[in-house]
Amino acid sequence: MTAAINAHARRRQLLTATDPDLTAERVGRTLTAVVSVKLDSPQYEGATRGRLGGATVKECVEQTVREYLGTWLDQNPGQAAAIIGRIKAPSWD
Repeated sequence: MTAAINAHARRRQLLTATDPDLTAERVGRTLTAVVSVKLDSPQYEGATRGRLGGATVKECVEQTVREYLGTWLDQNPGQAAAIIGRIKAPSWD
């Protein structure tokens, strides 16, 4: 998500050349995404099997999220600007 948001923000000049990229932590505090992936033979990391493993799945999910989120941001510039503005706003936690 962070890569797609930063790319869009730079293209639309919502972040200037001197602004640092938005961080994954900052994006994660503002946005939530639910991604469903169906696999024939899932591989998990760790004994608790709490995290899906496998570089192929990670790459596919990252590429798909970047592509589709990027497209959505481009097609909805007003909402995209509002989202990016909220991510950029100082947090009060």
